[in-house]
Order: sequence, then structure tokens, then C-alpha cells
Amino acid sequence: MRSSGILLPVTSLPSQYGIGCFDRSAYEFVDQLVKAGQHYWQILPMGPTGYGDSPYQSFSTFAGNPYFISPDELVKKGFLSREDCEQSAEGTSESCVRYGLIYEKRFALLRKAFVGSSIETDPGFNNFVQENQDWLPDYALFMAIKDSKGGKSFLEWEEDIRMRQAEAMVSYKNKLMDDVNFYQFLQYEFYSQWKALREYANEQGVKIIGDIPIYVAMDSADAWAHPELFQFNEDGRPIGVSGCPPDAFSETGQLWGNPLYNWDVHREQGYAWWIARIRACFNWYDMVRIDHFRGFDEYYAIPYGSKTAKHGKWEPGPGMDLFRAIRRELGELPIIAEDLGYLTDSVRQMQAESGFPGMKVLQFAFDSREDSDYLPYRYDRNSVVYTGTHDNNTTYSWWGEIAKEDKAVALRYMNSGRFSTARKLTWQLICLAMSSVSDLCVIPMQDYLALPDTARTNTPSTLGSNWVWRMKKGAFSDKLCDKIYRMTKLYGRL
Repeated sequence: MRSSGILLPVTSLPSQYGIGCFDRSAYEFVDQLVKAGQHYWQILPMGPTGYGDSPYQSFSTFAGNPYFISPDELVKKGFLSREDCEQSAEGTSESCVRYGLIYEKRFALLRKAFVGSSIETDPGFNNFVQENQDWLPDYALFMAIKDSKGGKSFLEWEEDIRMRQAEAMVSYKNKLMDDVNFYQFLQYEFYSQWKALREYANEQGVKIIGDIPIYVAMDSADAWAHPELFQFNEDGRPIGVSGCPPDAFSETGQLWGNPLYNWDVHREQGYAWWIARIRACFNWYDMVRIDHFRGFDEYYAIPYGSKTAKHGKWEPGPGMDLFRAIRRELGELPIIAEDLGYLTDSVRQMQAESGFPGMKVLQFAFDSREDSDYLPYRYDRNSVVYTGTHDNNTTYSWWGEIAKEDKAVALRYMNSGRFSTARKLTWQLICLAMSSVSDLCVIPMQDYLALPDTARTNTPSTLGSNWVWRMKKGAFSDKLCDKIYRMTKLYGRL
């Protein structure tokens, strides 16, 4: 069935608290999606982030980001005062996320809410802790220990607790019991608020598309609690890390630094950890995009300690064996395969057997040197089309960057005049995506707003200015909704 949606990270929602969260603005965004005739809201990973603030480098694959907890809801519960919240918002910006300030102020606010909550007497909280024993205690203890050591990576902790020796585990649990309860409180509030927002969206006919990184972060509760699932040596040190090889875009490749999976162990365990991870995702989302899908066929392994990705090598992944195990346990699931970049025949075969729709990105379509696989006439229905993704520039600024020969191809393909402005071209590309045969069309919010590169979400392989853009209140106006609705109806996606 033809349908469409909008890509907007939770962080980018308007909010008076310096970062998007599950407050009234999130519900208003859902309402505007409905007015615009959209049936999907795609977001980025929602895990708690660390250095670099990347949602693809989370302290846990099962935990939620405490920044997304709405302070307003904590006021309603009597855990905070309105004055507490207003003070925590001082110095924040409506146009960008100031993570350093948010880190300092938001955790202080949340700690105050925890102190005022008497949460241990809440039956709902106690049930939540019991129901999530497979990950929550490890995550909460991991964060409590991390705080006690000034934020150091667990690889720098003393050997007894780094290696989870029994005596050390008991000692830290007893010593940091209050901090452990604080982090469990945060997860309870996150889960409760997200559940309410998702249910509201679903009631309005809007489904949530979530995003799952293929890897976990090196400094994560997952790697600390389950070292046997990763390529670590007997001393608990990484053997290899993730990345991608040198190519036309990078002479030294990309060194991501995530721990690599020990797929032999996962296979012996019937992929139990992955099944639990996917099950958890579908407790949060209605559809899931799996990042770096080709990594399940082959992954690029770089020796730990390498300064660049030059000296890595390709190793075989689990392939369809993993997805067959997931299907046997969980049934058929609505999964999107992020299949961008260079694909081998074996990756194509794996995706074909999986039945997962792949991604089509129009910013990759217009190459004056050769016909691109991303030209719409090459699409099949079982695909998801985008103008660009969170890793692309906004279409408005992309148009100013590409070679004049590629612009000529785009204009000829769209039968457009040679003097298209960036704003007009942005809407032409949106129309091209909407009119394509792809069953699902997802457009980044920045493109509907025709914004320049100052609104870009992420520039891969860079630090310092990513994940910060925020949509201003009122930008997703009724007038814009009407324009999107009429176009959605015209192309049969209502």
C-alpha cells in the first residue's frame, strides 16, 4: 500500500527545554503529521548518548535517552516545580541543542525529580524493574560506576570491576545503590512517557519507524555485561573494531571503533541476544530500519589500536542465518534494510531472501558518468524512497554542491528549466520521490522546510556540530501541512 512519512529525530522537536522530548510539542507534531496526510514518523536511535552525542554510539542498546523525558510530566506527578524546570532551561537555544549545557542542567533536574519521587514505593516502577531484569540492572550499575569514576570508559576501570568479578560486583552494587535506583527511575519514566506518545500516534493512524545501529558502542553496558558476545580477548580487551575501508571519499577509510561481534558465540546461543534486541525494538516501534545491512553479510574488521581503517579486512557475517532465527522466533516483521553504498551479489541475495525493502536516495541518483541505481525508473515497489537521509546534506544545499554536469542530468530527468532555484529544486525532488513506485516515501523535515546546510543533521566522520539542529516552533504550519496533504493525495499516498 502506498504511503508516506516524515523523518525528524526526537532531538529536533521544538521544546522549551533545549532539546526535543516527549512533551506537548511531540504530540503536536503527530497532529500535524495527520493534517499533512502522513502515516509514518521516522526517528533516529533513542538510546542514551555519550561523547560526540551520536545516537549511533549509545551506552545501551536497550535503554532510552533520559534527555527525552518531559519535565512537564514530572511536574504533573509532583516530582518537580515549574520553577525548577524553568531554571533548567536557562541558556538553552530554540535553534540548536547545546549538549554540554543540557548535560549539566538536565541530569541535575532529573536527580531532583528522583529525590522527590519516592519511586521505590511505586508498584509500576517495581514491576518495570522486575520485567526488565535481562538488561536494566546491568545498565543502571554500569552508569552508576561510570559516574563514580568521572565518566571513564569501562576499559579504563580497575580490573576487578572491569572483568565483573563477583566480589567487586557486590561491593559496587551496595555502595552505589541510590545511583543504581536513579538510573532505573530514568528508564521507567522514559518507557512510560514513550509508550503514551506512541499509543497516541498509533491512535491517530501514525506509525513509528525506529532505527537500530548494527553495532553497539565500545563503551556500553552491552559490551561490559556480555564480553563473550564480542571479539574480546581473555583480558577483556578488544581484538578488532568496526569501520569501512578506504574509498573515493576517504583515503584512510572510516574508523568507527565499535566492538565486533563474535558471531560463532551468537550462533551457538541461537542468536538469543539479537532476538531479544529485535523484540525490544518492536516494543518501541512499529517498523525498524536496520543500519549498515551489508555488515551482516560481510563486515570490515580493523585491528584494535589502529589509527586509521587502512589495514582492516573483510570477514564473513552471519548472513540469512541470523534473520531466519529471528523470523522463527518473532515471525514476519516490518524491517527496512539500510542497503546504501557498494553492494556485492551476496548482499543482494541476502536482501532478496529476507524480503526487506531497501532504501532509495534521490541525492545519489544523478551521476553524469553513469546511470545510477537510484534513478526512479529502476525502483521496485518493495522499497523506501528518500530525498536524503540524516547523513546527507539538506537538498537545498546539496543542489549548490553538486557538479554542473550532475545538475544537468537532474534537470533533464525532471524535464525542468535550467535555472531552477534551490527551493524549487527541493520541492521538485520531493515530488519525484512521492510520484515514484516505492511503497513508502519518507522526506526529512528539513527538506519540507527547504532549509540550508545549517539544518543538516549529521556529517559522517566529523565531530562537534552534529545532531544539534532543532525545528522552530510553528515551522510545521497548517499552511505547509495543507501543501503536503495535497501532494500526498495527488500521488496516491493517503
